[in-house]
Amino acid sequence: MQTHFNQISKDLNLTHKQVASVVEMLDEGSTVPFISRYRKERTGSLDEVVITSIRDRIGQLRDLQKRRETILKTIIEQGNLNPELKKQIESAMTLTELEDLYLPFKPKRRTRAMAAREKGLEPLAKLIFEQKSNNIETEASNFITKDGAQTWEDALAGARDIIAEWINENQDIRRKIRHLFSKKGIITSKLIKGKEIEGQKFKDYFEWSEEISRIPSHRLLAMRRGEKESILSINIGPDEKEATRLIEQHFVLARNESAEEVRLACQDSYKRLLKPSMETEIRLSTKERADKEAILVFADNLKPLLLAAPLGQKNVMAIDPGFRTGCKVVCLDQQGKLLQFENIYPNEPQKKEVEAGKTISHLVDQYKIEAIAIGNGTAGRETVNFVKNISLPSSLIIAMVNESGASIYSASEVAREEFPDQDITVRGAVSIGRRLMDPLAELVKIDAKSIGVGQYQHDVDQNELKKTLDDVVTSCVNSVGVELNTASKQLLTYVSGLGPQLAQSIVDYRNSNGAFKRRSDLQKVPRLGGKAFEQAAGFLRIRNARLPLDNSAVHPERYQLVNEMAKSVNSDLQVLMTNSAKRSEIDLNNYVNEEVGLPTLKDILSELAKPGRDPRESFATFAFEDSINEISDLKLGMRVPGIITNVTKFGAFVDIGVHQDGLIHVSQIADRYISDPAEVVKINQKVNVLVMEVDVKRKRISLSLKKNPVVQD
Repeated sequence: MQTHFNQISKDLNLTHKQVASVVEMLDEGSTVPFISRYRKERTGSLDEVVITSIRDRIGQLRDLQKRRETILKTIIEQGNLNPELKKQIESAMTLTELEDLYLPFKPKRRTRAMAAREKGLEPLAKLIFEQKSNNIETEASNFITKDGAQTWEDALAGARDIIAEWINENQDIRRKIRHLFSKKGIITSKLIKGKEIEGQKFKDYFEWSEEISRIPSHRLLAMRRGEKESILSINIGPDEKEATRLIEQHFVLARNESAEEVRLACQDSYKRLLKPSMETEIRLSTKERADKEAILVFADNLKPLLLAAPLGQKNVMAIDPGFRTGCKVVCLDQQGKLLQFENIYPNEPQKKEVEAGKTISHLVDQYKIEAIAIGNGTAGRETVNFVKNISLPSSLIIAMVNESGASIYSASEVAREEFPDQDITVRGAVSIGRRLMDPLAELVKIDAKSIGVGQYQHDVDQNELKKTLDDVVTSCVNSVGVELNTASKQLLTYVSGLGPQLAQSIVDYRNSNGAFKRRSDLQKVPRLGGKAFEQAAGFLRIRNARLPLDNSAVHPERYQLVNEMAKSVNSDLQVLMTNSAKRSEIDLNNYVNEEVGLPTLKDILSELAKPGRDPRESFATFAFEDSINEISDLKLGMRVPGIITNVTKFGAFVDIGVHQDGLIHVSQIADRYISDPAEVVKINQKVNVLVMEVDVKRKRISLSLKKNPVVQD
């Protein structure tokens, strides 16, 4: 374990004590958000990113140790373990290094070398490998037997098979060839004959080659998808002559007939054994790298979407727009409860504008609607324009809402559980309205990868994707805090220390016993023990609680300390939380002890100033250019408002209100060179973009964020 701590300390540039403390708390069942927020003294104020890295790295090292133990056990059972090999295995720091050491002892399917050994040809192979004999035909003839090699040529071929296997299992040459593949390997993709028509979406890769060390993740994943769909064939490798020359330089040590046989074995070993093995390795390692990049892009995009500014608790009307089937209208109260739903037809082909307008006006008056949320999908802009032309209160907020994933929610078990008697159109409209009120609370009900802000999310490692996105959702939920008495099971699931079962227990208890009056009442929930309470309590809020601290991020374990602070300045808790002068009288140094240091004390004082403050930005409305509704309305050189909907490694997509997102290529995002669009833009960011190119037929729009880009006519 100490070795693991030392390795992580070195990898992450941390102290041994920091790593040991974090791992100890993780092993005790503490969560990343809890450790980051409430155990700063033990970690040296490490943030969630670093703590997550420690968690992942200790997991990798422990998995490596398990594999090491399995390999040692297998080699011991074979009777092949010697002190030198044991030392090498115990000091191996990567899985690749371990597997190279294990390769000669690894149980194999029947190989050509095995068949040659069965014919008694290993002594001949050793003789040739020494490269001292210059009369190979005579030497090989001595190994012709009735049940073995039939000719001296057969004997030599068998000996070369054995030598080729030795070469393949040599740790040094595998390391050199692996390095050659990673540094000089070329990935080449070609169209499979007869697949040109069905493979048009992969047209860019019909004849493509690129250094494997430099290929961007999106191109590698696109090529692999083309291969998976049997459109492309892919080959990866360095120059074959250079690879075989490298092997020959290592093994061909003389100029005689024996050396020539070794040379032939080198060439065979590369083509038949080493190249396929290394290509498999490089495919796995580059796929892992591409997956990691793509998953990080998704995670970086997901966070601002989850933390989008909430409108808050208001009476909301939500409209799921449409043409042929009309628009589904729902009215929700301040808690998001469905009050009424209607169908209206303000758009073609039925277009009953007058009737639809009267329905909207009536519902706004009847339910005292304060905001209208309109989905940004099909007929979204048309529906916005229709609503804006109705005579409605000037204070009414009209906002377009990104409805990506709403259809996933509407058909989900969660939606059926919430609205068992409503069809999917009503559920989808409700989701749109609730997204306006609180994006985070609604989006947690959807599988994060269905939200649609990723890059090749279906092609990456699904377990790693889920793990990373769950980390993002958990981080966002706990950074905002959760209202204990109104939160859904799905939202509670992501609270530190809870999970699906305890979240359901909390909901069941709430339904049976009414609203929680105090945080401490959580301990009455069945199966919610002391550890879960410790982990969760600080992230749960009770609005209008009897104890003011129950609506703050101050952990219950520090309530006593806060009361002591209040008493020290001749105040009570309520005054302390509302009177900055009283708080300024507190000398935090008086409260430092072995468990509580200045980082935690400063957090407490900051929280007392703004208890339960939502860290998200304040809500602000956004409007597209009124005169632009279709792609045909766009003209080169126009400056138009838009919202970033997706960020990838090659650029950012922008909704400018014409039913088709435009692309700002990475080269057009800034007036300076940038390698990653995420350096400048993020999801939900409001931008003013210049129209660079419009292809109506292909529905492609090129945009720029530069101040003075060159527009091509």
